Amino acid sequence: MANYRDIKGFQIQSTDTDPEVYAGSWASGGSLNQSRYSLGGAGTQAAGLVFGGYSAPSRRNETEEYNGTAWSEQSNLNLARNELTGAGTQTAALAAGGNGPPVTNNVELYNGASWTETTELNSARDSLGSTAVGAVNTAVFVMGGGSPGPANKDLVESWNGSAWTETTETNTARYLNASTGTTTSGITMGGDADPPPRVTNTEIWNGSSWTESGDLSAATSRQGASGVSSTAALSFGGETGPSPDYTAVTESFNGSSWTTVNSMSTARYALTGTGGAAPNQTALAAGGYSTSSSGMANTEEWSFPSGPSFLIEGDMWYNSTTAELKVYGKAAGVPSATWASGGTLNTARHGAQGFGTQSAALFGGGLPVPANGDLTELYNGSAWTEVAEQNTAKGYRSATGTSQTAGLYIGGEPSTDAVEEWNGTSWTEVNEVNTATYKAGASGSTTAALKFGGTDPRIANTESYDGTSWTEVSDLNNDTRDISPAGSQTAALCIGGNISTGTTAEVELWDGSSWTESTDINTARELGCTGNGTMSSTFALLAGGNPGSKANTEFWNGSAWTELADLAKGRNAGGGAGSASVALVMGGYNPSPGALNSSEEWTASATVSTVTTS
Repeated sequence: MANYRDIKGFQIQSTDTDPEVYAGSWASGGSLNQSRYSLGGAGTQAAGLVFGGYSAPSRRNETEEYNGTAWSEQSNLNLARNELTGAGTQTAALAAGGNGPPVTNNVELYNGASWTETTELNSARDSLGSTAVGAVNTAVFVMGGGSPGPANKDLVESWNGSAWTETTETNTARYLNASTGTTTSGITMGGDADPPPRVTNTEIWNGSSWTESGDLSAATSRQGASGVSSTAALSFGGETGPSPDYTAVTESFNGSSWTTVNSMSTARYALTGTGGAAPNQTALAAGGYSTSSSGMANTEEWSFPSGPSFLIEGDMWYNSTTAELKVYGKAAGVPSATWASGGTLNTARHGAQGFGTQSAALFGGGLPVPANGDLTELYNGSAWTEVAEQNTAKGYRSATGTSQTAGLYIGGEPSTDAVEEWNGTSWTEVNEVNTATYKAGASGSTTAALKFGGTDPRIANTESYDGTSWTEVSDLNNDTRDISPAGSQTAALCIGGNISTGTTAEVELWDGSSWTESTDINTARELGCTGNGTMSSTFALLAGGNPGSKANTEFWNGSAWTELADLAKGRNAGGGAGSASVALVMGGYNPSPGALNSSEEWTASATVSTVTTS
């Protein structure tokens, strides 16, 4: 048998105290000599560079260098301007675009002593972003921008040290966006779309194409950014609403999603961000606008506390003082988590179900029938795509599966015994259940599934599936329908639902042979969203439900239910996918506006917990 060292390449560390969790924070740095906003920047936290910008009543050409403590004035830009972008290091930097006025395609290179004009951009623009913050000035991307009108807002140009070449456009045309990374691992986020509104969209660059990724928590433009790649970036400050509406919020990106971390001391927008070291450990924020037309001189430094060891997700160690094996990760427990907007379904509907993961989910069926009853959509983590339709148009089918490419749809309204299996590309009718149902619960996989309760009038019937045939097994304790299910064929949860006395908070636990009453949920509900076969009987999440299209979210750790952050939009009769730490809800019903086409993504914070066995 392989041991931990064989698998991971090292032994589990033994320590008398738990290591510290990464916890970055902002601290005050030296003030700029010239207050300003809409300025450009380059370099690192200990060796930063800022240039240009605006301070009433004029655009600026001043350049300042930062030594980690104080700013010193250096040679001016040849062209005074604001809304420009910058890239490179303190001694090898690039300034591109901006507004002089007019909007310009001017590019200048800095060698640590002076600025020299060089090859111009192909397209004049301002309010643009750039990659290569902290990298050399011979490999840079600039993207977005453009004024006036829609021109250039999705345009990307690549710099090789001597010439600019147009390359792959971004998916979302935008300006006033923030960007960072490199020419092979870049990221751009937020900004104002054309046409409006301001956006949350994030796109990452892999050297050949742009891909939509996890959204910012709020639509933001004119923020600062830093980072060395598309998997380690920071977004801080910015404008989030009608002017003036500026923020101090800081978000950290891990390659797929944003996490809100400690805020800046001073809310501002039109600032510049420089520096960065993986994983998002250092950054410098300078200048910006809050209330004065002359701009700000404030500088803030982002860093982590010094220490002998810090935790990253997946770390495991033995605490010799408490004699406990510890782990740090999202699946270790869910003490806190947040919902964020996901992709929009092509068709709004309710009475539908889903399965899979947060970044690879399926959502199918729904009301009204027949218009929506056979629809199937797949989610890639950012967008929904319609694919092969089901053979039978139904609402309120039961669904379960362990991945986007393998699942079952069972029964449907009016009660039917039909079962369809999804193989990743098409639906196939398989052996029918013994008892026709709808609004039942289901758990497990395509080769080992469980179906329980459902129908009107309600039943307690439970059936087990071995991949070929269905067998009746022990009944639920209550005749129940409108169930929120989770778990596997041998360890499942029947959560809430509707029993003879109405909507219930009761929960039943299946151990592979019988159902036992378990701990009630805090809020009685029916038709809530769960992850079906991708959640377990000891680690589950319940969101939304009826009556009242609830927004409540509850987490189950195997012994107790805990209320956590609410959905942004209350819903019932929607679909769910993923785990209790990384989940997705989609569609459903809310009285205003009715059937929903929105989806929401749930991402838990990592935490330290004790490893137990049972």
